[in-house]
Amino acid sequence: MTKNDIRAILYYQNEVFLNKDAIYEKIKGIMVSEFKLDADSISLEKHLSNDLQLDSLDIVDLMLGLSDYIGTKIDPTLFKDACTVQDLVDSVTPLWKADL
Repeated sequence: MTKNDIRAILYYQNEVFLNKDAIYEKIKGIMVSEFKLDADSISLEKHLSNDLQLDSLDIVDLMLGLSDYIGTKIDPTLFKDACTVQDLVDSVTPLWKADL
């Protein structure tokens, strides 16, 4: 899936952002492909370590996958306080401004 395949556009205050649903789907896709998690076990409210059994190195791998996808580095401190999948989506959303 390419960046253009998931460009669900949300216009907010004259800025263009990728839709949070598209960001969630990308994060979920990385979790399935990189960590061999069952897609049905991943949801926004799932705790990264308690429910999905992800450790800090997994989170770094996820961050690198997202960085490659959006074409920019992600500051690791953005994920420092992330406990759930929703936290990841909320942290990454502002970084994924569409460059139209």
